[in-house]
Amino acid sequence: MSWDALYSSAFDKVRENIGKIGGVLLAYNTNIDAIKYLDSVDLERRIDRVGKDGVLRYSEELPEKITSVEHLLGGILWSIRRGKAAELFVESCTVRFYMKQWGWDELRMGGQVGIMANLLGGVYNVPVIAHVPQISRLQAALFKDGPIYVPKAENGKLNLVHPKEFRADEENCIHYIYEFPRGFRVLGFEAPRENRFIGAADDYNPNVYIRPEFTEHFEEIAKKAELGIISGLQTLTRENYREPFEEMVRHLEILNARDVPVHLEFAFTADETVRRALIDVLGHFHSVGLNEVELASIMEVMGEKGLAEKLLADDPVDPIAVTEAMLRLAKRTGIKRIHFHTYGYYLALTDYKGDFVRDALLFAALAAAAKAKLGDIRSIDDVVKAMDVPMNEKAGAVEEGLTEEYGMKNGIAEIDGYQLSFAPTKIVTMPKSTVGIGDTISSSAFVGEFALRP
Repeated sequence: MSWDALYSSAFDKVRENIGKIGGVLLAYNTNIDAIKYLDSVDLERRIDRVGKDGVLRYSEELPEKITSVEHLLGGILWSIRRGKAAELFVESCTVRFYMKQWGWDELRMGGQVGIMANLLGGVYNVPVIAHVPQISRLQAALFKDGPIYVPKAENGKLNLVHPKEFRADEENCIHYIYEFPRGFRVLGFEAPRENRFIGAADDYNPNVYIRPEFTEHFEEIAKKAELGIISGLQTLTRENYREPFEEMVRHLEILNARDVPVHLEFAFTADETVRRALIDVLGHFHSVGLNEVELASIMEVMGEKGLAEKLLADDPVDPIAVTEAMLRLAKRTGIKRIHFHTYGYYLALTDYKGDFVRDALLFAALAAAAKAKLGDIRSIDDVVKAMDVPMNEKAGAVEEGLTEEYGMKNGIAEIDGYQLSFAPTKIVTMPKSTVGIGDTISSSAFVGEFALRP
């Protein structure tokens, strides 16, 4: 079967079956994204003003958090030089004011929970219960219509209401997103691909503030979920991670007792202590999703420095190194599913077998291409509009390498008792935006897989 035929079949299967999913719990991070499309002349002027040497230093190695304008501009330059996304917490009020003065071109729904809620509930019509740290009027207005709910406790009783019906006016949580296209040039550096740098400038998400409704009524909330996706742990530090981790583990134990599979959407986590803690709790999850930078950062704290370097050495990322890293992570933690996504292809390592895993990856790839092509997906039928987007030209070599190494056939191979599933992706040359594409991929693949399970 050709990849085009497999793509088409996967889309039809998921569209037909996604209505089976009864409810998805999403926690913990939602915010407002203030998106700025970078201008090279403006950026160079800003770098010159604060001092090129200081900025270049942080473009080589990211700081753990942003406490100066040099950190901010260096972080942006780090992403541009590599064509890779990164997110850091902005601790300094001075830098927050600097970003606010710099301004934005548009405001959008942000945070992994917010983006996934709008996709799953607002586009796929799958009921979701979302944790929204601060339900401001602006935040609530950014949610799509559809079966999207937040818990509201009144007189000790829990109700589920759409965010627009929550009728509160809490704080705005704003994250500043600095986007650049492929070929963007600054200080002689050229972006190998489109991506963005994120400065998180709110105090709720970085500390993983968990609403009282979720601490006091979680057992009741969990009864309404068939699946769970947890995200937003990336800006925690060794100083503040213990309390939210304890509450998260309590939530996971309640969900596990009800046999609710939970996916962890990993994101670049600067603090090594938090990364180690995540590895320790990974066995509580059914699934984890990550890219090459995130997988390399985990390999580093597992003592696999050589493997970490291999993951960042080639473009496209060496799929044999990725598979080896996923195997080591699976054996270390006991997690049942690892979903790896990179520019050009996806892999999933699962301790169960079936072509539905590959088909869910293909559906996710189509959804990601549709988002890149259209900017916003309004209905599940929009997803098929990406069928005419060409497949990544480098994916053929990746598939050949996997076939030679593991005997892969039609995107599926067996390794050490695990199934490895592969999907080549479709590449939109000039995407409308890159924000939320990773969340689109991971949530579509995870929920799509359970929709297709026999």
